[in-house]
Amino acid sequence: MRPQPPLYRTACALLLAFYLFPRCATAEPLSLKRAVALALAHSPAASQAGADEQRAFASYREARDQYIPQLTIGSGLGDSWGYPLSLEGSAPSLVNATAQSPLINPALRDFVKAARNEYQATQAATKDRRSQIVQDTSLTYLELLKWEKLVDHLQRQRDDASKLEQMVGQRVEQGVDSQQARKEARLASARARLHLAQAEGAIDVLRSTLSQLTGLPTASIQMDSDSVAALPEVQRDTGLAARVAESNPAVLFAQQHALAQGFRARGEHRSLWPTLDFASQYAVLAKFNNWTQFFPTRAFERNNATLGIVIRFPFLNFSQRAHAEAADADAIRAHREIDSTKAQVSQQTVKLQRAVEQLTAAQEVSQLEYELAQANVEAVGVRTNSGTASIHDAANARTEMFEKYSALEDANYELLKARVSLLRATGELEAWVEQGK
Repeated sequence: MRPQPPLYRTACALLLAFYLFPRCATAEPLSLKRAVALALAHSPAASQAGADEQRAFASYREARDQYIPQLTIGSGLGDSWGYPLSLEGSAPSLVNATAQSPLINPALRDFVKAARNEYQATQAATKDRRSQIVQDTSLTYLELLKWEKLVDHLQRQRDDASKLEQMVGQRVEQGVDSQQARKEARLASARARLHLAQAEGAIDVLRSTLSQLTGLPTASIQMDSDSVAALPEVQRDTGLAARVAESNPAVLFAQQHALAQGFRARGEHRSLWPTLDFASQYAVLAKFNNWTQFFPTRAFERNNATLGIVIRFPFLNFSQRAHAEAADADAIRAHREIDSTKAQVSQQTVKLQRAVEQLTAAQEVSQLEYELAQANVEAVGVRTNSGTASIHDAANARTEMFEKYSALEDANYELLKARVSLLRATGELEAWVEQGK
C-alpha cells in the first residue's frame, strides 16, 4: 500500500478526534426550558403514559368499530358421504363469505361510552404524569443551581479554616495558645471539609439525575441560572383549594374513570336485554358434495345467499346477573374515589399554601440572620485591629457567617420547592417554565 502524505494523515487524525471526543468546551449552557423539554421527550414515564393513552384509544376504537359489518371470506372444502353435513356451521362450499354487525345492542352502546371515558381518563393521567416530570426536572435543576452556588462559598470556608488551623498550630508552638485551641481549629477545618465534600457529592448525584432525565452526558451539562424565570407572587386565596380540586388532573381522572365504570355496569345489566343483529352469507356450492343426489338437478343452485336479521332474547343467565352486580360495586367504589381524591387534593393545596407562607417567613429570618452575621464579622474585624478581640473571635464570627449563608441557601431552596409544588397543583408550572429563557 502506498504511504499517505503527512498532511493527509494529520487531517484524518483531526477528523477522528472531532467525532470521537466530546466537545465539552463548545457545549451550550443548559436552560431550564430545554432541560424540561428533553426530559419530556426522554423520560420512560412519558413514553409509558403515551403507550397507555394509545392502548385506551385502541380499546375505544375496538368497541366502536363493532358497528361496522365484519366481513369474512373463506372456503369450506370437503368431500361428502351421504347427505352433506355442515362444516363449522356452514355447508361445504368452494367460496363462503359472511358479514355481521349489531343493529340494536343497548349493552354495546354503553360499552362504547365506557371505553370513550376511559380514554379521556387516560388523557388526564398523561397530563398528571407530564406535570410530575416537569416538577422533578425543575426541582433537580434548581437544587443543582443551589449547590453549585454554595460550593464556592464552602471552598472559601475550607481555605479560611485551613489557614486558621496553621496559625493556631504556630501559636501553640510559640506557647501562645493551648492544645485545646488547636483541637478546636482542627475540628472547624474538618467540618469545613465535610461540608464541601457533601456539597460536591450532592452536585455529582444531581448531575447524574439530570443526565438521566434529559439524556445528556453528565460532562456536557452546564447550568444557566439566568434561564430561570421569576416565580409569580403567591396571593392569599381562600378559594384556591376548591378550584384546584375541580381542575386537578387526578380529580379529572377519577371523574372520567367513575363515568366509565358506571357505563360499564349499566352495559353489563343491559347484556340481558334483547339484541338485533344484521347477518348475511354467500356461498358457492360444489356438485361433488352430493347435492344433486338429494335435490333435483334443476333445483340445485351453485350461488346461494342469505340476508336477514338475528334476534336474541336472553331469558336465563344467572352468571351474567352476578357479573353485573360486581360491576355495580366497582362503579360505587369509583364514585367514592372522586370524593376522596378531591379531599386529598384540596388538603394538599392548603398545606402547600401554608408551607409557602411559613417558608417565606423562615427565609426572611435566615436573610436577617445572615446580614447580622456579616455585620458581626465586620465589627469583630474592627475590634481585632484595635486589639480588643482575638483571632479566635474573628474565626468564630466568620464560621458563623458561613453557616448562616448555608442556612439561607437551604431556606431559599425550600421556599422554591414549595412554590414549584404549588404551581404544579394549580396547573401553572409548565407556563412558568416556558417564561424562562
